[in-house]
Amino acid sequence: MIAPIRLKHATLLAGSSLALAIASASHAVDFEVGDTKASVYGYAKLDMIYDVDNELGDLAARPRILIDGQEGSDGHTTLHAYQSRLGFKTATPVGGSQLTTLVEVDWFDNAPEGGDLRLRHAFGSWNGITAGKTWTNFGSLLGKTPTIDLAPQPGQSKVGRKAQLRYSFNNWHVALENPDPEDYRDGVASSFNPNRGIYTEHEGAKTGLPDLTLRYQNQAAGLHYSASAMARQLEVEEVNGVDDNATGYGLNLAARYPATETLTLRGALTWGDGIGEYMQNNPSAPAYLEGDSIETIEAWGANVGMSLAAGPGAINLGYGISKADLDDAREAGIAGVEGANEQFEAVHLNYIWSPIQRVSYGIEAAYHTREVVDGRDGDAVRLQGMVKYSF
Repeated sequence: MIAPIRLKHATLLAGSSLALAIASASHAVDFEVGDTKASVYGYAKLDMIYDVDNELGDLAARPRILIDGQEGSDGHTTLHAYQSRLGFKTATPVGGSQLTTLVEVDWFDNAPEGGDLRLRHAFGSWNGITAGKTWTNFGSLLGKTPTIDLAPQPGQSKVGRKAQLRYSFNNWHVALENPDPEDYRDGVASSFNPNRGIYTEHEGAKTGLPDLTLRYQNQAAGLHYSASAMARQLEVEEVNGVDDNATGYGLNLAARYPATETLTLRGALTWGDGIGEYMQNNPSAPAYLEGDSIETIEAWGANVGMSLAAGPGAINLGYGISKADLDDAREAGIAGVEGANEQFEAVHLNYIWSPIQRVSYGIEAAYHTREVVDGRDGDAVRLQGMVKYSF
């Protein structure tokens, strides 16, 4: 017999790293069926965007920044609700451990443009084993400064989700992750597009093995910190006689520290050779094909930020940079490499506040830059506001 359903409102508690999957939802509609506690949560969010320069998309796509010699129109207004979110989670005691599941969607499947339904999370966790799609195990969100724009600052670890099988023990987490990036390309490059600076993936690029990630996360005296590593195989097989593979790897450090009762500091460092998308907003590919050999691309990034409590909200200021080393690709004469993206930077300043429970407002100014291999660069300014209603 099914137990009667009891409906109530409750505040969601984030007590583990997996709770980050629902950290953006501050409230939920909870109910119980037998031993299972379930929650429906989400929010409706309106983003109001004005691009002073070239249009960057529903989220800030830095390859769209115009550089020296490129022409485009200025002044673009966009209003959208694609970041609105809907989630469902359960918790059930099973065999002495808590079995948790979570499914969450938004409408950003075609980034940087929105409108299509996207599966953000779909995973279960029991007895230290997590299976499904959730935040990548490489890096953490500790160094992420809150922004209104859905596009995070460059240079930190990938702020995204991957299908994975993860095992957690105390503060250690190890995972096998989907080598297919799902949202963006992340394979061996054959050439570069001089217009946007992005790359064309080689037709023979393949994902033969899962990616391996390892993370240690802990806290001491108020300091929250994490250290992560990843390794992956990059491969091109049986196309025009080419058959080669290479190993990509990366490292990340991230931390968050409450310097005072009102001031929180954040930061992250990322480095890798063949790291690709595991660094947020990596300007380039993880590798390129030179002749019949795969050559990995070294890249690094960093970001710093602060949040200062003020009135019913907080002032957030953050800076991020990501850079790829394409000198070898330039010497090799890879097609289009002179116009390939080499560096991205971003500065965000915002104020996000909640005048009343379940209601949030925000205003933000952001400055973005793009630089390509031959030294040309450009910048763009974005102004953004938001209204968010949570449940």
